Amino acid sequence: MPSPLSSSVVAARKAIADQLAEIRKDAGLSGDELSGLCGWHPAKTSRIQSCKSAASEDDIRAWCLACGATDRIPDLIAASRAADSMYHEWRRRNASGMRLAQEKALSDYQHTRLFRIYVSNVLPGFFQTAAYATALIQSVTDFQGTPNDVAAAVPARLARARLMYSGKHRFAVLIEEWVLRTRIGSAADMTAQLDHLLTLMSLPSVSVGIIPTGCFRTIWPLEAFYLFDDRRVAVETLTAKINVLRPREITDYIRAFAGLSGMAVYGATARALVTDAADSLE
Repeated sequence: MPSPLSSSVVAARKAIADQLAEIRKDAGLSGDELSGLCGWHPAKTSRIQSCKSAASEDDIRAWCLACGATDRIPDLIAASRAADSMYHEWRRRNASGMRLAQEKALSDYQHTRLFRIYVSNVLPGFFQTAAYATALIQSVTDFQGTPNDVAAAVPARLARARLMYSGKHRFAVLIEEWVLRTRIGSAADMTAQLDHLLTLMSLPSVSVGIIPTGCFRTIWPLEAFYLFDDRRVAVETLTAKINVLRPREITDYIRAFAGLSGMAVYGATARALVTDAADSLE
């Protein structure tokens, strides 16, 4: 499966770069002439046209003004903002702390009926206990070097759990077995978290599949992703959250989720894996 950054985001930015190059050609200007009119080095024009650098909104305005194409400015700026919305760098997103980002996520989640979630690193926020969330958010904050508002961010994250009890939302969650054995916080914290997971697995709104470590893989381990109905996929990498919006790519993630689902175990077998992971902490 192609990287979401190298497809959705880059494709959107390339479309903008191609339009800017077309506007310059229609104006009968060379790259050097455009650069002179805009007051920047020709290398900048080359980088923008080759999509090596994204044009800022000021760049778009200057470019279109130089080419006598001011009518194109609103659409290009709207396209640029849409492309930017696909890629959220964690440090920038959490620049003022993590609480606001958690609250914004809840607002978006409220409009989703079916969540299909695959996690290969940590348990999803919906499932986290306060202790588990505190240890995780603290480690993320320390790594990113962003303001420490862990005490406020944890309740904001836990608030999304109420969606599992609303009756309007459904959760299909796939968890790699090693996530159950990856200790976040103390052994006591992790034991409590796994006990909480067992409780959640009995909810009628929740389906949990565990992908055993030793299973035959038809789909390789992927980065964690969240499918919001059939309209968007959020992929979590070390440095950013990437929103995949292209229908063709969303279809790929739906196919991947189906393939991963086929490798998972459910019901009593899944509960036994959770219990075994908890026993191993003693």
